[in-house]
Amino acid sequence: MKQVVALALDGVMTYDLACAVQVFRHGPGKFGAPVGFRMETCGVRAGSVWTPNGFDLRVEHGLEALDSADIVVVPGIGLPTLAPPEEALVALRAAAARGATMVSICVGAFVLGWAGLLDGRPATTHWAYCDEFTVLFPAVKLDPTALYVDDGEVLTSAGLSAGLDLCLHIARRELGAGPAAELARWNVTPPHRAGGQAQYIPDALPSSGFHGGLAATMAWAVRHPAAAPDVSALAAHALMSERTFIRRFKAEVGTTPRRWLDAQHTGRARELLETTDLPIEVVAAQSGFGSVTALRTHLRAATGTTPVDYRRSLRH
Repeated sequence: MKQVVALALDGVMTYDLACAVQVFRHGPGKFGAPVGFRMETCGVRAGSVWTPNGFDLRVEHGLEALDSADIVVVPGIGLPTLAPPEEALVALRAAAARGATMVSICVGAFVLGWAGLLDGRPATTHWAYCDEFTVLFPAVKLDPTALYVDDGEVLTSAGLSAGLDLCLHIARRELGAGPAAELARWNVTPPHRAGGQAQYIPDALPSSGFHGGLAATMAWAVRHPAAAPDVSALAAHALMSERTFIRRFKAEVGTTPRRWLDAQHTGRARELLETTDLPIEVVAAQSGFGSVTALRTHLRAATGTTPVDYRRSLRH
């Protein structure tokens, strides 16, 4: 049986902690416990742990609980860019050196980063914190698109609910597909979620507020994506040759018109998939893609998933 210890630092995000509790402490049945795991929660010391969620937690163990952990889970904390107490970092390093599997949920990756346990490794964290993470921990091979990253003895997850995906993955890794599927069914969630967290990241390119000589053409393309399937259509609207248009566009916007147009079409497709029940073929046509194949290709490149799975995940 694997001993799982979750480290609840002051500022712990209780949702992140609950993801681990649901997999490693609660199993199928009203009073069930998952076969194969025994879980405890600790703090820097036993007693009260402050949370930003409107209530405090009480933990029965201090950092000594990490000494016997097979798996250490570190949930996120409210101010992840501030270094945690050094004594907690020392205890985490000791657990890792002893051979414990180290796991972070959401911005708990910052805690592992402060401990130096992610240097040179692939990892992920909540998409909204990736810039800060990269500045603080440049030696980490951060993947901002992944739901979770399994690097053997160190595993990290993206934000919030991705922690449940990662914990179920650990259950599958440790117990096998059958028990993990039962845990997923009990938690009313898929055993494995398609795609990565890229599908939840807002589009970076704006679709309004254009400036410069090509603003009218860009605004037209956004309002009428089906009428602007390619760069030649943009050039015709701007009354320019395609070569001149491409040169002007790159100078004015800072990217190629093809790349910009693909981003606009993908953004429109995402909006239609999220907010309508239109058939995929109609979504492809109305968003400016010439075919369902083109829609699938561009959506997978942007979000890591298919139109059907994207709609299932993000439908309003």
